[in-house]
Amino acid sequence: MVVTVAAIVCAAVLLKSGSGQPAPARPPQRPGSVSNAPQSEATVDLSSNQLNAISIEPVGTYLFPVEKEAVGSIAFVDDLSVQVFPPNQGKLIKTFVELGDQVQKGQPLYTIDSPDLIQAESTLIGAAGAFKLTSQELARAKGLYGTNGVSEREFEQATSDQQTAEGALKAARDAVRVFGKTEAEIEQIVATRKIDPALVVSSSVSGEITLMNAPPGLLVQPGTAPAPYTVADISLKWMLGNVTESDSPLFHVGQAVEAKVMAYPGRVFRGKIAKIYATVDANSHRVTIRSEMADPQHELRPGMLASFVIRVQDPAESVAIPTVGVVREGDGTMAAWVTTDRHRFLQRIVKLGLQRDGRYQVLEGLKGGELAVADGAVFLSNMLHAPPTD
Repeated sequence: MVVTVAAIVCAAVLLKSGSGQPAPARPPQRPGSVSNAPQSEATVDLSSNQLNAISIEPVGTYLFPVEKEAVGSIAFVDDLSVQVFPPNQGKLIKTFVELGDQVQKGQPLYTIDSPDLIQAESTLIGAAGAFKLTSQELARAKGLYGTNGVSEREFEQATSDQQTAEGALKAARDAVRVFGKTEAEIEQIVATRKIDPALVVSSSVSGEITLMNAPPGLLVQPGTAPAPYTVADISLKWMLGNVTESDSPLFHVGQAVEAKVMAYPGRVFRGKIAKIYATVDANSHRVTIRSEMADPQHELRPGMLASFVIRVQDPAESVAIPTVGVVREGDGTMAAWVTTDRHRFLQRIVKLGLQRDGRYQVLEGLKGGELAVADGAVFLSNMLHAPPTD
């Protein structure tokens, strides 16, 4: 009986002693091994050779410009575009320039057969003849006056007639001059007594011929569209962009604009917002903004599709990490990898913001100065989800 009780007591002591011992220590992980911790705390150990597949650098900051992107199109500046109408009605006779030609202010563009010019020149020829006749009559009266050849009344009448004819001639010359005829051309008309029906229409500005509608024989009238020619100063262009209604309060006149077009990949055209239109498109719920851009080489053409970026706020300095130092996980989260000993790497879920020049703005998850994987996040993620086997 005593032996039995002693056996039971010994067994209980042994059982109690075994249950109080700590769990055996986990064997150390081999290089290249993965822990079974939760994903947000998962770690990967790398061997010396495996470290060559990644790069590590301290987490720093970067200035991220606060920008908005949109698309638009290039257009001529309406304020610098002039439709060249004739001053009088007539049929188009001849043109001197083509679409795309560069012209200077005062350069002839086309001529028309103008009935009004014909009438003015006819009046000029008649006035010149009347002036010549009255001048001769006055000269004759002067020669006979005082010799009882003509009376004083006749002399005064000749003087009056000559002065009237002289005034009519001056008015006729001015009327022809209004049509663009030079003094030399007016003298030629008077000397030859021949009418020149061609009215020359010249450009009122310097620029490029941007529109042309000038077939011979076309009846053109002042102010009646379309004009035979449109001349525009194309050293300045408009870029008309459409931005979302929700973003429209962020834009202001004077903000810097950077635009790119498909014709010149890699080129950036710079300008500033000049106008924000007051209405919102009822269908697209977008607002049109107008930017002015210098184009001294005349590279931008109306109708070109343009993408543009506008800085709507001052740049923000934030914690940043290279884009290749972040990987998107299967659940949609973004993860980076940090280390303290350059051997064991801890996965860190991060919240990202802006992206610029190959870097992400990190809003949550990393602190400045931490050692993080700058290149090779995908390599570590692959090891985490598919670790190598022996």
